[in-house]
Amino acid sequence: MLGSYSEDAALKAYPKCETVPCDEFEDAFKAVELWLAEKAVLPIENSSGGSIHRNYDLLLRHRLHIVGEVQLPVNLCLLALPGVRIEQLKRVLSHPQALAVSDIFLCKLGVPRENVDDTGFAAQYVASNGLRDAAAVASIRAAEVYGLNVLAEKIQDDSDNITRFLVLARDPIIPRTDKPFKATFLFHPYNLELLYVPSRVPSFEYNISSFQTSIVFTLEEGPGILFKALAVFALRDINLTKIESRPQRKRPLRVVDDSNTGAARYFDYLFYIDFEASMAEPRAQNALGHLQVWFLVFNYAYFGCCYAIDF
Repeated sequence: MLGSYSEDAALKAYPKCETVPCDEFEDAFKAVELWLAEKAVLPIENSSGGSIHRNYDLLLRHRLHIVGEVQLPVNLCLLALPGVRIEQLKRVLSHPQALAVSDIFLCKLGVPRENVDDTGFAAQYVASNGLRDAAAVASIRAAEVYGLNVLAEKIQDDSDNITRFLVLARDPIIPRTDKPFKATFLFHPYNLELLYVPSRVPSFEYNISSFQTSIVFTLEEGPGILFKALAVFALRDINLTKIESRPQRKRPLRVVDDSNTGAARYFDYLFYIDFEASMAEPRAQNALGHLQVWFLVFNYAYFGCCYAIDF
């Protein structure tokens, strides 16, 4: 959406690009898949609000390649039509996460909050409908695009608020040598063999210590299974930078019958892990090879592609 933080991130990554607004996150994935756009720029994590799980789900579903990451400082502003004073407001519109990370300010404001799909859309909706009793939480750029006034700046709870955006494309890229990189790879769900290998890979030098790898997997029920999976990294001095769990949508519940008293029902989880190592490093290869020893406990494994951080 014009005036959204995703557009700001796209312009930071590609200053001369022509942006194409999408109503929903999945529309951006489809636009790239259908050759309507070259790349998609989508938020994946906020330093205050945490992960944006919807886009994690879409990454698994659509299989686009990650070709870049942009880290964008977020300056959330309260926007309204010209002449509207803050005491006139009866409601505030924005994306749920923007509202959540502005909780302290909005609680003091004391008006109802309404969720919309995008911060840019919130600003557009207030402007196009001439709403003099409503404000939007959005960016300064959104105020410029839609002719709104800035009633307050930096209303987020934490002044140092950063959002990570992923740049997605149909094809992977060969990394440059002058930037740090994260690396993710796509593996077959039934074994740990690399599915995608570029037909022509030019020689290049890189600092493998600046790579990171991201994986998503599920585990069968059992005592110590997750501990064993994580231990393969600790045993090789591989630092984990992120780990979280999320109920698996297609199989939310698992039935376990391990006693004479009947079956127990547990949530079935996806585990997200980021670790600091390149797939070119033997220790990373050995770690994933070690996981293969226990592969019968893995229902699914996902790895993506190499991408530059904040390019």
